[in-house]
Amino acid sequence: MAIKLILSDIDATILPAGEKRVSERTVAAFHASLDAGIAIGPCSGRSFAQIPPFFGGDTACCATAIATNGLQAYADGRKVMERTLTAPVVERLRDVVDGVPGAGLICFDGTTPLLMTGERGDLAAARDALAKTFPAYAECCVPTSEIPSFPVIKANVFTGGTVEDANALQRLVEGVVPEVSLDRAYPCYFNVMTRGWNKGEAVRWLCRHLGVGLNEVVVFGDGANDLSMLRVVEHSVAVANAVPEVTETARWHTGACADDAVAAAVEELAAGEWPFTA
Repeated sequence: MAIKLILSDIDATILPAGEKRVSERTVAAFHASLDAGIAIGPCSGRSFAQIPPFFGGDTACCATAIATNGLQAYADGRKVMERTLTAPVVERLRDVVDGVPGAGLICFDGTTPLLMTGERGDLAAARDALAKTFPAYAECCVPTSEIPSFPVIKANVFTGGTVEDANALQRLVEGVVPEVSLDRAYPCYFNVMTRGWNKGEAVRWLCRHLGVGLNEVVVFGDGANDLSMLRVVEHSVAVANAVPEVTETARWHTGACADDAVAAAVEELAAGEWPFTA
């Protein structure tokens, strides 16, 4: 079975909760794939600037990458695609969210989260379940009333309320700001996407750019924002710790993130073997 491209989510797929770097085995497996002539890299909700440190600064591991939940694509270490949010869209998004109690909006200036509207406490509540995996955005965010002068790539909408509050917030935002859609990263925390775009569309785009068929790709994921990429390729893989919908959606299944299951699978793929049976 000819595989030409491997893409993996990072958090809870190859990066266990609480860890700041992927394992040495994972880095070695990525290099084995490259040595075998199979392009490999992350497909992450993280901005590209955040990714290299997870591989110990080894940029070969992310020379091919989809970042910011699909809003950026890289090939051979070069940015080949980027979709951004304009200042007027960000301003309308802020104004809508500002009118919802407990809700907020953050935009990123590089790796620095800017708190455009909302309260730190609600941001902390929205991300509490992620504390072992993600940096404490509530602690490091910079409150600002200024709309960024630069095109925004990474932005998130959140609520410190219930899942029902989050559902209502999503309906409101998508109804009032038609240029965007909200991709649910976690129950009360959304990635802000340009309308119609997600990891899955970015995988399609990158495959066309690289001349790779969707049946020649293996993707690994665990979370709700991985569903779109799992649905567009023939060989989608869920790790054992994936959320139920990901497990149900994926064609193939492997072990847990904490057990380096993706690294083990990549090693076999690099050796010309097929590691999946169910």
